[in-house]
Amino acid sequence: MSDCLFCKMVSGEITPDTLYEDDDVLAFRDINPQAPTHVLVIPKQHIATLNDVDEIHAPLVGKMVRTAAAIARQEGFADAGYRTVMNCNADGGQTVFHIHLHLLGGRPMHWPPG
Repeated sequence: MSDCLFCKMVSGEITPDTLYEDDDVLAFRDINPQAPTHVLVIPKQHIATLNDVDEIHAPLVGKMVRTAAAIARQEGFADAGYRTVMNCNADGGQTVFHIHLHLLGGRPMHWPPG
């Protein structure tokens, strides 16, 4: 989608601080980090919200989760723990309407998140 921030990153129009990329996903550091490590993992395919995820997307969403776990290991906090979050629509806190998984680590997380 031409006006989607994350699609512009996938196309190379915008260059994020990339940690991982393959044919299906792109992972990069968040520009407004909420933890010492805050990474976004996105599918290269545009899917606006979690409500738009269908059965055919299950392997892709699984790959996003596996990518986040691999980055947590790479960044050195997998064993201590981390949080993953996917927001859906405005009331859920979604601000970019291209699904993305937040990986937060490097400090203790608290509950409830807010």
